[in-house]
Amino acid sequence: MDKTGSGPDLALLLPPRTLETLADAWLHEDCPGLDYAALAAGAAPSRAALWAKSRGVLAGQPFFSAVFARLGCSVSWGLPEGSPLEPVVRVAEVRGPAHRLLLGERAALNALARCSGVATAAAEAVAAARGSGWAGRVAGTRKTTPGFRLAEKYGLLVGGAAAHRYDLGALVMLKDNHVLAAGGVDQAVSGAQRAAGFELKLEVECGNLREALAAAAAGADLVMLDNFTPEELHPTAAALKAQFPAVKVEASGGVSLANLPRFCGPHIDVISLGALTQAAPALDFSLKLLPADGNPETCLAGN
Repeated sequence: MDKTGSGPDLALLLPPRTLETLADAWLHEDCPGLDYAALAAGAAPSRAALWAKSRGVLAGQPFFSAVFARLGCSVSWGLPEGSPLEPVVRVAEVRGPAHRLLLGERAALNALARCSGVATAAAEAVAAARGSGWAGRVAGTRKTTPGFRLAEKYGLLVGGAAAHRYDLGALVMLKDNHVLAAGGVDQAVSGAQRAAGFELKLEVECGNLREALAAAAAGADLVMLDNFTPEELHPTAAALKAQFPAVKVEASGGVSLANLPRFCGPHIDVISLGALTQAAPALDFSLKLLPADGNPETCLAGN
């Protein structure tokens, strides 16, 4: 992984109101009623240190901060978004009433751990692709966790991958079931084009060269070659590009971090992996109240 945290400020992509809404939903999910432990914690002004205990890429600061902002707490980050992490490292400090710090702890850590895990997987996939000499785009998919899509799509961007379409309205993608329901590729494409207009690109999922050529001839901007082996993928993509050089080709299905370089080739523009969101392990973070002696190392005891 070669993330340095020196890229564009991707947090600018996230509308404040959307962050607030997500933070409110996560907090309500975790505490829809009484917070009994709050009486034990009390409301004294306190500080807590955020520690990263996994190797990976730091991602999700806007979501973490939004949770604590909703509780009247503040977060000071010691590392920029996208920074490489080597355990154990202190990442941030959170200040606020003790009971509020503990109320937001799990929701904030869940978002940060999940987002960082996706960013780490994305960075590893991009590194594998670049290592093969391929210059196309590694992308995620819509295979996301319900309620966490925005955080996971954001994590893909922090990790250097493309987010792919965010929802059904961001790109017209006609999958095999759409083609079957419409009665064929031509009917499916023409039906979608009637409503999509000029502003949306159209992609068709294809299972063989005949379908790919039909989709391109019907006006598809992108053709997804789905569940092809690398041995089938590259000659099919070459034959398609020979007739329709302007059509973009996406390879998807059966791609993993281990075999990704085999799918990289001169006629492939995009390689998408559902595993970047579905199978990315969450990174390990902990939030520990700082002791009265002011020594931040003390809070790691017993972790």
